[in-house]
Amino acid sequence: MEKRFKKFKNHEMGNIKNYRELVNRAVEKYGDKIAFKNKIDIKGQKEYVEHSFKQYGQDVKFLATSLLNSGFKNKKIALIGKNRYEWCVSYMAVATGGMTIIPLDKSLPEMEIRSLIKRSKADCIIFDRKYIDIMKRMKQESDNNLIMYICMDDINESEILYFGDLIEEGRKLVKDGDMSYDGIKVDEEGMTIMLFTSGTTSISKAVMLSQRNICSNVNAMPHFVLMYETDTLLSFLPIHHTFECTISFLYGCLYCGATLAFCDGLKYIVENLKEYNVTVFVAVPLMLEKMYKKILTSIDKMGKRKLINTMTHITNLLNSVHIDIRRKVYKQILDNLGGKLRLVLYGGAPMEKSTVIGLSSFGINMVQGYGLTETSPVISAETDFYKRPGSSGLIMVNDEVKIDSPNEDGIGEIVVKGPNVMLGYYENEEETRKVLKDGWFYTGDLGKFDKDGFLYLTGRKKEVIVLKNGKNVYPQEIEFLISKLDIVDECIVYGKPTDNNDYIVSAKIVYNEEEMKKLYPEKQKNDYYDIIWDIIKNVINSNMPNYKHIKEIIVTNEPLIKTTTQKIKRSEELKKIGIK
Repeated sequence: MEKRFKKFKNHEMGNIKNYRELVNRAVEKYGDKIAFKNKIDIKGQKEYVEHSFKQYGQDVKFLATSLLNSGFKNKKIALIGKNRYEWCVSYMAVATGGMTIIPLDKSLPEMEIRSLIKRSKADCIIFDRKYIDIMKRMKQESDNNLIMYICMDDINESEILYFGDLIEEGRKLVKDGDMSYDGIKVDEEGMTIMLFTSGTTSISKAVMLSQRNICSNVNAMPHFVLMYETDTLLSFLPIHHTFECTISFLYGCLYCGATLAFCDGLKYIVENLKEYNVTVFVAVPLMLEKMYKKILTSIDKMGKRKLINTMTHITNLLNSVHIDIRRKVYKQILDNLGGKLRLVLYGGAPMEKSTVIGLSSFGINMVQGYGLTETSPVISAETDFYKRPGSSGLIMVNDEVKIDSPNEDGIGEIVVKGPNVMLGYYENEEETRKVLKDGWFYTGDLGKFDKDGFLYLTGRKKEVIVLKNGKNVYPQEIEFLISKLDIVDECIVYGKPTDNNDYIVSAKIVYNEEEMKKLYPEKQKNDYYDIIWDIIKNVINSNMPNYKHIKEIIVTNEPLIKTTTQKIKRSEELKKIGIK
């Protein structure tokens, strides 16, 4: 696999061994520079709050010292809350203080939050105001291990500790000579991070990760794409998720020195891009595809689609000979995205090739990555210098990847070995044995390599529809075709079982009501099924071989069930449809 990199220009790799080194390096290198930025509401007035790298390093030490003084060395601490400074302090204080951090999904229902806290055997939990009622109820019960509850917000509850008070306590302890934090020897190889998978196809599993696992990924990232001290990242995706945590927080902010600005919420993304002068955005394909559709709709409303297509051809041609005028030509479009956006990193699912090419044509550096929670997370990524739209990029420089049991098209299961591969699933040896074999992690994803070493995802192994005639249908391929339609917001393709042990290729399609009304103003909602079915038969099916033809559809305007990173929960959707 190393041979694939020798012909590629690249940046120098990092050499961070653990989180303590990462924090110390950030403090020494970036000092008083702003590391974190957010807005708060004070009596109806919005005020910006900023924290430097130096202050962050101090707060991490103070909180860790306070926790150690309370007897939590070698204990497990859960963490749940929105993307915020206190979350970042808590995460690193626990992980660098000889404890295990357990980040939880902030959008989970109470029942699942309770379940994960019990399954992880957490001894303490740090949370924000939103979860106070859940924590009060848990505090009255005896079926969990929690002995301390810490709120990031000052809620004035006598039996719940305030994050700010613990920082002050730690400050005093350090001032009085408490050296417990400095004396901690960081365990680089053992579990210090426990992450639960999103459970898109089954019950979530607890992934055991070491600091060596995640730091190996941070070290590999500069080999592919660089961020700078002058960059500002908008932290929008849930920070508990390994993609946002590793790329935005650990790599972009702490390693590269970029400022991490916390987003106010989905409907404020465009406003935040502008007010924070955001240059780097970490996103998921669904969000970018919707953004691109809106841009094209706006262009159509102005009657400028033909002009933009002509200019795109010209600017791309000039760019190929190193004359890049794209950001000047498309300034109006870029201004609607804040005006400063230069780099978008995206992953979590494959993205439609036309969207990648379209956004790149405006002068935005689009970099796709691929990975899983179990691989800390990145397995492959495009680089600052080499891209191939539609691919998932090149294999991480410190990883090996092979395609297991490839078919005649070179498609098989993606299998990876490297320092970023997890230790295993917590208290689940059976599931661990299924995916870890002789040091290789079996991802469950299907893919293939091209002749230059670019990896292409073709779907999930469990989702492939194997027909009675032996043909394989890859749902993702058909989903891409359907999603290109302006009237479609999202869809899933699946196999509906038949009585003779075969499958009918079927699709559940979520239509865009605004587009339907615009294109078919004389039609009623009960006409939409027939309209969409005609398009499927005459446009989608006509471009595919017979065995891939969609035979049944479900049409709705109700969004599909998703994880917090906007991945469709296929298992739950199939249950709704009535398929086990």
